[in-house]
Amino acid sequence: MVTNSQTQRESRSSRVRPYALTHGRTRTRHQLLVETMISVPDYDTEFSQKLLPESRAVYERARSPISLAELSASLDISLGVIRVLVSDLATEGAIVIHPTGQAYSYDHNILERILDGLNKLSA
Repeated sequence: MVTNSQTQRESRSSRVRPYALTHGRTRTRHQLLVETMISVPDYDTEFSQKLLPESRAVYERARSPISLAELSASLDISLGVIRVLVSDLATEGAIVIHPTGQAYSYDHNILERILDGLNKLSA
């Protein structure tokens, strides 16, 4: 039988764990969007063994390119925690953060000229 105090402890534990994983941090050193792709350029078994289980899971999954959303869902870790863990691994040089579409600034004049050129080709 589950007592009220056991339920309270489990609830408190589920809140404390993410806080402990991120050391209370919510901000990252990198801009990490839901769709941001990451990957491990040079996998290092020794480095992987030194990581905490959650960071190790992120590092292992990123051996193939994967988005933060996919990581969060597949590892059942909140997106906020994933962002902090990925940022830490990227700062150490263990993970590469691939640029998203927002990383590029587009010159609207060039885009309009390209569109005009394409319209002329189809006419």
